Amino acid sequence: MSRTNAVKHDPLTTQIRRQFSDRSNQRFLHSLPTFEVVNELPEPLRTLLERLDAQESSTRGR
Repeated sequence: MSRTNAVKHDPLTTQIRRQFSDRSNQRFLHSLPTFEVVNELPEPLRTLLERLDAQESSTRGR
């Protein structure tokens, strides 16, 4: 059996496709809030990353 035939007959693949095409599941997925990318980091995280960069820089200099 070729790879493409194996993928077509894979029960997991078939089940996932069935779930995505189900109307009730589609309504649920459309009701979820949209994923939003935030371009700015929170200040505590920014501070931790700066400290990490400083530590890595001092370690490389040795």
